[in-house]
Amino acid sequence: MTLLRTPERSSLAPSAESGTAPVPATPESPRRAPRRLPAIALYGALALAAVLTLLPFAWVVSGSLRSLDEIRSDPGAWLPSAPTLDNFVRLFTGEGFAVYLVNSLVVAAIVVVGNIVTASLAGYALSKFDFRGKKLAFGAVLAALMVPYTAVFVPQFVVTVNLGLIDTLAGIAGPSITLPLSIFIMRQYASSVPDELLEAARLDGAGEFRTFFRVFLPLAGPAVATITIMSFLNSWNNFIWPLIVAQSTRTYTLPVGLAATNKAAANLTDYGLSLAGALVVMLPVLVLFLFLQRYFVQGIAATGIR
Repeated sequence: MTLLRTPERSSLAPSAESGTAPVPATPESPRRAPRRLPAIALYGALALAAVLTLLPFAWVVSGSLRSLDEIRSDPGAWLPSAPTLDNFVRLFTGEGFAVYLVNSLVVAAIVVVGNIVTASLAGYALSKFDFRGKKLAFGAVLAALMVPYTAVFVPQFVVTVNLGLIDTLAGIAGPSITLPLSIFIMRQYASSVPDELLEAARLDGAGEFRTFFRVFLPLAGPAVATITIMSFLNSWNNFIWPLIVAQSTRTYTLPVGLAATNKAAANLTDYGLSLAGALVVMLPVLVLFLFLQRYFVQGIAATGIR
């Protein structure tokens, strides 16, 4: 027996039931490509921006390897004709440089540790505890961020004098031990930590300090890295406050010591020595950032700072 198949109704054939002809299907339109620069042009622009950013640093490195006569004869040269380490030798063997370097490291260490301890405790309390005056306290932190440094410079100096901290490393580091920006960063990061983790630790019998040190602080690594870099940079590059507080060369930090060295040269500025000193001042910051850059980026992204 032969089975007769009914021919399939064409999609273009008129429908007997409805009496109307179907609308022919239109081909699917291709998706519109997003409007953006090609990858090569984008990476090229970023590479060009990076090169322009690094040009001053490259000139500092080049100048630190050139003699004073060579710098004076051709200041715009990018490559030294006769590279020499004489500038670094004179810098490290010069009188007082080792003292300036140690003073800067001690002050920076005090500032970094102080900011990590005080900012983490204050930020944790402002985020996770409910107490009377909490909004007022956080408002005071925000207000301190908006006050210019020059507005508190004189009262800060008067307090330092009354405490007997003039011409001491503690007096130089004291005002920067707790920075409002550090408290703000830690408070914002603490708000992103789930309360359930802290409650679980408390249910297991952990006290508040144990919960803070064992649960919260290990999770706050990105915020701690951000505070470390920012507070170290603030202390390491600070010039005006150490210049006022330091009354003798034994308490000079690197920026003040290098400025005093250049001033002692009277009308003859030793550019090679100055550039070598500038390079030494920049290197610790670069090394610290290279080690902590991954956590620094995470901390900035988590706290919403732009």
